[in-house]
Amino acid sequence: MAFPGRGKRENSVRLALNAVLALALAGGVAACGGQNDTGFERDFDSAARTDAAQRRDSLFDLFDARDDPNTTLEVNKYLWNASLDVLNFMPLQAADPFTGTIVLGYGSPQGSSRAYRATVYISDPALDARSLRVALQGRNGAAVDRETSRAVEDAILNRARQLRIRDTNL
Repeated sequence: MAFPGRGKRENSVRLALNAVLALALAGGVAACGGQNDTGFERDFDSAARTDAAQRRDSLFDLFDARDDPNTTLEVNKYLWNASLDVLNFMPLQAADPFTGTIVLGYGSPQGSSRAYRATVYISDPALDARSLRVALQGRNGAAVDRETSRAVEDAILNRARQLRIRDTNL
């Protein structure tokens, strides 16, 4: 179809543009509707939305303890802070609150010439001795006697209890 008063080239360009426009409109209309809904996709989407709604209702539910305890580890904040307080003479090398691990480098306690390094592992949200493990090591891999390790664990537990008491009195 030629347009009157136009050249051959202009007519062919106009026809090509009209054809592209018609194809784009037809594609847009086809994308808007006419889906072949078998019911399976609708049921699957509905189940997925229901499952997600049961897991999380709002942003604040991310902080709830509704997760499977076999896949998440909760760390007692008092044990964590007390470990950092008691062992503050050692340089912090690594800390991972998701696994409950604190790795400290070599340091000497005040009044001692012996240097130690420590790894603290907090395995439970409870504030008790079973939740805390401290591994001490001397310079050059020297073993540390069990009484020293026990004294450090007791100092951390006592400090953690002090922190908890301070928080409850506020």
